Amino acid sequence: MNELADDIDDRRRSIGARRNPETEQAILEAAEAIMAEVGIAGFSIEAVAKRARAGKPTIYKWWPGKTALLLDVYHRHKPASVHMDTGSVEGDVFAFLTGVFAHWGDTGAGQVFRFVIAEAQRDEAAAASLAEYSAERRIQSGEIFQRGIARGELAADIDVGLCADMLAGFIWQRLLTGRIERDPQQLRQVARQMVRGLEKGTPS
Repeated sequence: MNELADDIDDRRRSIGARRNPETEQAILEAAEAIMAEVGIAGFSIEAVAKRARAGKPTIYKWWPGKTALLLDVYHRHKPASVHMDTGSVEGDVFAFLTGVFAHWGDTGAGQVFRFVIAEAQRDEAAAASLAEYSAERRIQSGEIFQRGIARGELAADIDVGLCADMLAGFIWQRLLTGRIERDPQQLRQVARQMVRGLEKGTPS
């Protein structure tokens, strides 16, 4: 890293481990631009540091590796519709599926997430980053089913975490097998069948 870059990084750097918003934004924008221009093959912490005019120690202080950084790049443009409250569990699941598949299909996000999953199979740091990210998303997706319990749509004794896992399992399987679904009719059927077995009063 040249002296100019180090000087800019020093001016941006926050005290201690707290992130400086200007530096964080510059790093995320650099990472996103590199992904758009050269894809996964050309993505590296070194390339991001150079483009963002930031020191590698700063990046590694906030992100333990490129997988963690890519997950933040992936998440920053995730559509709000993924976690919207439509008033029903089936509607929420449909909105979730529609938002995720549109995000994966219309941007480079699907490619990024496939890479993250692949990296997690061979690298412990990547696996840890994916596990942490997945745990957070599990809580958010679980809220869909928690709202259903609160509205009286779903049985009170269902495991909302397991429901979130079922939802994640479906979309991950579709992503990894190149079957991103965009047909609203098909997505409504998936949502209907996924929720029907959870409805209050359904025999076990």
